[in-house]
Amino acid sequence: MAAAAPAIAGAGKTERETLGAQTDRWLLIIAVMAPTVMMMLSSTIVNVSVPVMSGELGATNDTISWVLTSYMVAMSIVLPLTGYLNDKLGRRNYLLLSIAGFVLASVLCSMATSLVQMVLCRILQGLSGAAFVPLSRTIVADAYPRHQAAKAMAVWGLGVVGAPIFGPTLGGYLTETFGWRWIFYINIPIGLLGFLLAARFVPETPTKSRRMDWLGLVSLALAVGALQLVLDRGHRDDWFESAFICIGVGVAIVAFAVFLYHSLRPNEQPIFDVRVFGDLNFSLGCLVMGATGVAMFGGNFLQPLFLDNLLAYPAMTVGLVLMARGVGSLVSMSLSGKFADRVSAKWVALPGVLIGLTGSLMMTRYSVQIAPMDLLLPLFLQGVGIGLIWVPVSALAFSTIPPEKSAEASGVYSLVRSVTSAMGVSITSTHLAREIETQWSVLRGQINPYNPAVQAYLQPLDLHSQAQSMALLASAVATQAKLTAFVSGFWLIAASFAVMIPLVLLLKNRGPRRRMGKATLPE
Repeated sequence: MAAAAPAIAGAGKTERETLGAQTDRWLLIIAVMAPTVMMMLSSTIVNVSVPVMSGELGATNDTISWVLTSYMVAMSIVLPLTGYLNDKLGRRNYLLLSIAGFVLASVLCSMATSLVQMVLCRILQGLSGAAFVPLSRTIVADAYPRHQAAKAMAVWGLGVVGAPIFGPTLGGYLTETFGWRWIFYINIPIGLLGFLLAARFVPETPTKSRRMDWLGLVSLALAVGALQLVLDRGHRDDWFESAFICIGVGVAIVAFAVFLYHSLRPNEQPIFDVRVFGDLNFSLGCLVMGATGVAMFGGNFLQPLFLDNLLAYPAMTVGLVLMARGVGSLVSMSLSGKFADRVSAKWVALPGVLIGLTGSLMMTRYSVQIAPMDLLLPLFLQGVGIGLIWVPVSALAFSTIPPEKSAEASGVYSLVRSVTSAMGVSITSTHLAREIETQWSVLRGQINPYNPAVQAYLQPLDLHSQAQSMALLASAVATQAKLTAFVSGFWLIAASFAVMIPLVLLLKNRGPRRRMGKATLPE
């Protein structure tokens, strides 16, 4: 009995150590989920507040889009630096520095009093938040043994998927209850929690000496930044009538040519191996993801403006309505893997494109008399379509890439997705601004005292002065011009889905189970 006592005590100690290790791992997941949730929230929570924010910052519909695009472009530029900074600073130090920078940027965003200040602070947010997803995913994967890694990644993935879904609703509640600045204040407690837990539970990694392709990075950043600037300011500056726009186009072309020449030179170690585009499946997958980014983020920009400007919905209602798209994506993404076990990935993605197209076409029938419930189904269908596209197309895009090139291809794929998402917002906002002006001019030309339709419209209203009549007509024309412009924008989103149909059909099938497990990894 005496001999058994130490054994029992040793067993109890081992059990306590195991329990402690499991607790530390769960706290580690929370530590890396917090900044990831913070970053993902910031990608959608702002959309609902854009109409309110534009009035206070003195921005128009086309210029307020810079608040969204600056964040995404900044993330795109820093994304290629993630591996380099991870090796130079160490994993924990890099994560802590990123969290601190993101929280600081959020505080500065909440204090912004002009559009320029807001855009600069959003750029800082994007620069700081680019590392959260790849870093946190790597930390979780390394912390768990292989047989437990899937469960841990699923828990971590709840934050990645859930935050964008509930972001609009949370943004609407905060904006309506406390004001739009609270959409940035919310990052402070989340960031502090992540910082404290990461400092305690994230293991440090040794620093490494690593070469960086600075010429490739700078030329790529110049090309992406100049192109985005041209798209954002082109309509406002009258496109090629402006010397600034012409210079921007020239910089983008020259910078991209330098990047391409440098990347294709022999004996170079470029930031990205652009030769991966020689793989047809990968190139088609990038095009599909690019069109998806235009449809998804362009729609995310249009919908809040439509609900606020034309339907006069409060911010909370806007957030609840937009949640339908996120719920649709969550449902379809959870089912797409099961479908792919039974049919080829291509035939999962194609119905997704058609469902998303159906939802977008339903939006082209919107009117100012539409009921709130009639807004939910098109958004839900769009979300279902995007969810069915995302995983299978990623799987097919990487199914023909050699294993030694997968990391390289992952970086290129993520960059294409981020840049095209920002371009989607810019293209949509420019199209909306141009259509409003065009439709206003067309409709205004038809309003005159001799038009029988105008006389029939005014006669039953019993107005007492010409000034009242003119004010009423101007308001009606403005509303109709905006409605027609928004409907035109929804046609543009529908066209983005339509473009995907031949691209998906050209993708090569690799069987139902081919690389589906890794489909969600590229970031």
